[in-house]
Amino acid sequence: MHVFEASDIVKIAVRIEENGFAFYKFAEQIAKQEEAKKLFSHLASEEVNHKKIFEGIFAKMEKYSPQESYEGEYSSYLNDYVDNNIIFTKDTLDKELAKIKDTVTALDFAIRRELDSILYYHEMKRFVPVAQQETLDQVIDEERKHFSKLSEAKKRFCA
Repeated sequence: MHVFEASDIVKIAVRIEENGFAFYKFAEQIAKQEEAKKLFSHLASEEVNHKKIFEGIFAKMEKYSPQESYEGEYSSYLNDYVDNNIIFTKDTLDKELAKIKDTVTALDFAIRRELDSILYYHEMKRFVPVAQQETLDQVIDEERKHFSKLSEAKKRFCA
């Protein structure tokens, strides 16, 4: 029995990107170097682009329509799950943001979250039908690109 459809995972991916956008806007505000400000602004834009990609994937997918006690119950559950349990959670953000004082600590946080995202999507592949796993591979590929950009940026700022 499959717990999630791939469309559910893509909905979560969209939410993760929204939360990531909020983080990068914060990082942009605290950055002191102009190059860092531009980097975080660019990464925030990438989060918006990733969200659009995931929304495009979602639009092409067969929608999962669970039985709901009230309209929007399932969507609300998915959003709360993301906000409170994975990747860019409010609690994690609050605790981690308090520790972020410079560009390098912001990059470290972002790199960890991208790796968490990649791991999450790999794990979730077990819960979707084989025919829908290619969709998750597309999501993973997008997150890998983001991770690579962050890693390269960290090398420049730590040099």
